[in-house]
Amino acid sequence: MKPSSPPAASGDVPSLAAELVRILDALAPILEEEAALARSGRLAAAAALLARKSELTAAYVAASRRLIAAAKPWPAAAAPALASLRAKHESFRAALETNMMVVATTHAVAEDLIRGAAVELARRKAPQTYGAGGRATPLQPRAAAAVAINRAC
Repeated sequence: MKPSSPPAASGDVPSLAAELVRILDALAPILEEEAALARSGRLAAAAALLARKSELTAAYVAASRRLIAAAKPWPAAAAPALASLRAKHESFRAALETNMMVVATTHAVAEDLIRGAAVELARRKAPQTYGAGGRATPLQPRAAAAVAINRAC
């Protein structure tokens, strides 16, 4: 774990706010690109964006902590920078919500596909016999086989 950054002085507030705006400006297009790639089914390309997204997110958290640790009350000279940061947060929130919905939907679809494949494999492996009443034996929930996925494809 990295040692925490020293607290920022109140004079650093405008520069910290500007740094956060720059980070959000760099992060928003990555989230939009990831969502577009996920929508088009190009999950490997979307996953390739993860390293840069994680790097920017870590930088955002570090800068946010430094801003929060800045001595309060913040100077009046910081008001325009903080207003700009608030406005950027509002626009970023929309991009983030869209990204989260697309990623959650992609996750749910992938999970349904895997579950469906596992059930189909279990159905094919289950013995096709008849029970005491002359009806086909239903598939037992525990009959599902393990499924392996090749992520290299």
